[in-house]
Amino acid sequence: MRYALVLFVILGLPVPALADFAPVTERDGFVSLISGRDLTRFGIRLTVTPDGQIRGRAFGRDVRGAWRWNGDFFCRDLYWGDMDLGPNCQAVRLKGDTIRFISDQGTGQFADLYLR
Repeated sequence: MRYALVLFVILGLPVPALADFAPVTERDGFVSLISGRDLTRFGIRLTVTPDGQIRGRAFGRDVRGAWRWNGDFFCRDLYWGDMDLGPNCQAVRLKGDTIRFISDQGTGQFADLYLR
């Protein structure tokens, strides 16, 4: 159960859609959102730094990786503990303090995290 929830959040398995999410399509806009804030959800706390690093913890395991902006997408390489989650370019959407990452350039599953 624990691993399924982690994969749900990190990989973005389906959750009900929420209306009114605005697209984030530029690196500078994304950086202004994440600077000095953590991305959280029950059991998850991540820091995504302006210089391209991802670090934190999810359900008792370290999370580490790197990101870059490519066109309109947030592209990341990520490890959860020893598990290589591989690369993925994701569309980013924002509603209030909720940031949504949609895998596979916006055509896949999504995960919502909270900016704190």
